[in-house]
Amino acid sequence: MPRPIIEADDCSACGICVDACPEGVLELVGDVAVAVNDDDCTACAACMEECPMGAIPEIEED
Repeated sequence: MPRPIIEADDCSACGICVDACPEGVLELVGDVAVAVNDDDCTACAACMEECPMGAIPEIEED
C-alpha cells in the first residue's frame, strides 16, 4: 500500500498537502501532517508537489 513519507522535522503544519490530497489521506495532527488513511493513497504525489517545505520527499509503495 502506498503512503506518503512525511519528515516531521521539516513540516510546518501549513495544511497545503492536506488540501492537495484528492483522497483525504492526510490530516494535521498537532504540529505535523500525518497519513491517517494509508489504504486510500493512490501515490498520485500531489502532496509532494504542493508541499512548500519539501517535507514529503517520497511516496513509499509496499
